Amino acid sequence: MTEAARDGNDQSMTTATTCSPQTHPQVDLHVDGGEVSATELPPVGIVTLRTVPPDPRPMETSRMSKTPKRVTVVVVDDHPVFREGVVRALTSSGRVEVVAEAGDARDALAQIEEHRPDVVLLDYKLPDLSGLAVAHAIVRDGLPTKILFLSAHTESSVVYAALESGASGFLSKEARREQIVDAVVACAAGRNVVPSDVAAGLVSEIRLRSTGDAPVLTAREREILKLIAAGRSLPEIAKQLILGLTTVKTHAQHLYEKLGVSDRAAAVAEAMRRGLIE
Repeated sequence: MTEAARDGNDQSMTTATTCSPQTHPQVDLHVDGGEVSATELPPVGIVTLRTVPPDPRPMETSRMSKTPKRVTVVVVDDHPVFREGVVRALTSSGRVEVVAEAGDARDALAQIEEHRPDVVLLDYKLPDLSGLAVAHAIVRDGLPTKILFLSAHTESSVVYAALESGASGFLSKEARREQIVDAVVACAAGRNVVPSDVAAGLVSEIRLRSTGDAPVLTAREREILKLIAAGRSLPEIAKQLILGLTTVKTHAQHLYEKLGVSDRAAAVAEAMRRGLIE
């Protein structure tokens, strides 16, 4: 390179470093995680280069995209069509994950034991044992699952027995899907859920029970209770009282519910404890 060329290059380099701030704004170059970006700053007449270490914190978009944990649920109902509808409603909400279904009490207990869900959505009447039996087993075994009854039977005595068994809530099967989803989430969070239409008869039921330890049984229920205590089977009771077996089973189930039990032996023991039979 000739001396003239070197002189010319030296001159231009000098010009670049002493340029007027009004004509050459400062450019701040940032090296961030391997990427280079340039930001125009107020002119000061120099060019700077600095390295910015990567931000160890997660990106804001990652924090925003994180979804809350869904509530896990086991749905128990012996009517497949109704059960499937409930499962669809819960799943489509995006707030609940149905981890298992069951159509009877024994299967329900097995699924709850296996999956340990946040909530069990439980029908009150089941073909083998009552929903009360499932609730009692959950409480007895110290399982962390919250109990939410969903039943077509909303008599005050039924609701009272369900809550007394350790349930966190009770809904009618006429509840809207949004109500069911909200109730499941609320129970999982440790809150109690009893809508006003279901709770309406609870006050009178509590007052009635506070006047004495004995539940109010109908004459037919008392009659069946005495025959059960005498060792008669339900078919034998139906024959003796000239009633249909289904009718006797219904009376017996109501009797069990009022006593807060799930089988014949427990009914007799509880009735004796309360002085209903000798």
